[in-house]
Amino acid sequence: MERFTNLKLTNSSKILFLVIFCLVFLNNYAQESEEYNFYKKLYPNAKTVRIKQDTKITIKLKSGKIDITQEFLEEDIYLDESANYNSKKALNFSSFFELNDVEASSFSYSNGEYKEIEVTDFKEKDELDRSFYDDTKSLNFIFPNLKKGSKSILKYSENVKNPRFLSPFYFGDFSPIVNNKVTIVADKDIDITFKEYNTDTLGINFKKTEKRNTNIYSWELKNIDEYEYEPNSPTYKKILPHIVPIITSYKSDNGDTSLAKNVSDLYDWYYSLVKDINTGETDKDLVKLVQELTNGKPNDFEKVKAIYYWTQKNIKYIAFEYALGGFIPRQANDVFQKKYGDCKDNSSILYQMLKIAGIKGDLTWIGTRSIPYNYNEMPTPIVDNHMILSYTDKNDNTYFLDATGRYVPIDLPSSFIQGKEALIANGESNFSIKQVPIVPAIKNAVIDTSTIEIVGEDVIGKAKIEIAGYNKIDTFNYLENETTDEKLKAFYNSRLQKGNNKFLIKSFSETNKYNYEKNLIVDYNFTINGYTKKLGDEIYINLNFIKDLSAYKTEDDRKNDIEYEHTNYFSYTTTLNIPHGFSIDYVPENINMSNEYITTNITYDVKENRVVYNHSYSLNFITLNPEQQKEVNSLIKETEKAFKEVIVLKKI
Repeated sequence: MERFTNLKLTNSSKILFLVIFCLVFLNNYAQESEEYNFYKKLYPNAKTVRIKQDTKITIKLKSGKIDITQEFLEEDIYLDESANYNSKKALNFSSFFELNDVEASSFSYSNGEYKEIEVTDFKEKDELDRSFYDDTKSLNFIFPNLKKGSKSILKYSENVKNPRFLSPFYFGDFSPIVNNKVTIVADKDIDITFKEYNTDTLGINFKKTEKRNTNIYSWELKNIDEYEYEPNSPTYKKILPHIVPIITSYKSDNGDTSLAKNVSDLYDWYYSLVKDINTGETDKDLVKLVQELTNGKPNDFEKVKAIYYWTQKNIKYIAFEYALGGFIPRQANDVFQKKYGDCKDNSSILYQMLKIAGIKGDLTWIGTRSIPYNYNEMPTPIVDNHMILSYTDKNDNTYFLDATGRYVPIDLPSSFIQGKEALIANGESNFSIKQVPIVPAIKNAVIDTSTIEIVGEDVIGKAKIEIAGYNKIDTFNYLENETTDEKLKAFYNSRLQKGNNKFLIKSFSETNKYNYEKNLIVDYNFTINGYTKKLGDEIYINLNFIKDLSAYKTEDDRKNDIEYEHTNYFSYTTTLNIPHGFSIDYVPENINMSNEYITTNITYDVKENRVVYNHSYSLNFITLNPEQQKEVNSLIKETEKAFKEVIVLKKI
């Protein structure tokens, strides 16, 4: 009987355990809403999902002027523990974009319902890193108590103070968007055109309707997967689908007003902002300086170089502007006295200094490579973000002078404007558009030549490296931070490393350091301990000391374009003096391969008691699409096979 009583109690215990287990399970499950579970299943790899993104833009004529209001609604749900990292939010605004009516709340799920926590602490902050357009500030706040399963809602509106500044609206992001809708309500007297980018395959639902005196445009897209971010991708504007609205013209009681029908409209507005600069008397000290800089120079080109290099060295680049000051250069006298300015200010003083020297320079607007548009398709201020000065010599060669940089020779544009269109001023209503060239790889050459001896299993060598073009500029900028002998030696040990991490520079000397026009030359002595291998009466040595070509190989499944700052050319030559009492037993075969984007070769030349090795490669691209990457990868993989080859020396 006792046996059966114990069994009965045991079964009761099991039932009680199951009840408790179910309650705990249901309680835990209840901590995650049905909405969370739905989106977690739909987007299992996403950290955040934008449930709703709603944009409404109202464009009306009031008293003959365009009034623009933009209203935004963003609702997000957070699907993992990284939710807290998304709690900080910032909204940018300026004298061109007036921010209004900001409402923000977090929603935490508990006991079967979402509980709202409103954001009450908003802090305004200056943004000092945006110089060209305006006095950008930001409104900063934190969504409280965000965690896995939480939601957030943000509502705000802004007034666009200048109709030329309508911003793009995006139909994709680096996280999924479930519902995305954009509505533009515009008076019929306002003409609008739309430019679409990266939208071909999306199937956006577009409608245009008319209601009384307004046109209503709407775009709607649902369930957009996240776009993948990959290192060294071009600007997100080349990846994410977006539409740019452009107000081309409008009618009022004052007649028709053209805003952005063509480049002439943009240029006329730009010119109206710069036509009155440097019209007063020039500072006498500035005149004296120009005379000193150009005295004895044989021609205009040499005078331009002297002025350009002085400006780079002496006018500090500081990026901060207010309102239309983001478009209007300061007077050259002010820039000269303060010795600082932004890109427009540097262009202003450069323009005036050339004028003092009797040389014509032209103010020039240009977009960096972070902007994918050209002037004819996008005649609005979002097409550019930079100002430089153009100088055209008597042979009609145009030089693009950007005084915000350092160590930039006159024949190189800034690396970030290569391939871009330049809008060049030539007086009222007169302008030209020229494309900035992409600098050929050979002008960015890095040429390293060394002679080595084998001592035991160590390599002892003497070398010289010559660095040109953008690679030289980059090196100079790095060297500015190496302020002690110890730091300088450590820099060169890293930059010039050969073979393996046992490479060590014993001594070095620099020639043409910080010279604008001559190549940087570094002579150095080095050792690589234990680099060779001895087996019996044979010595094995791999002369492929530098295998940095492999860094340009991309992942086979990469989806996006890849972008580099500039083209490149590298040449590494090593002369191996064969040790006394040894002869050459094996030398690898030469390779020579090329396609439209890359040339790579490795050669071995046997000369009496020496082997001269050379590995050269030229990278003739700045941007590669995925198909082009595969072509480049193919040649790199073949070169990597050759990297494994060794020379065999045999004892005589």
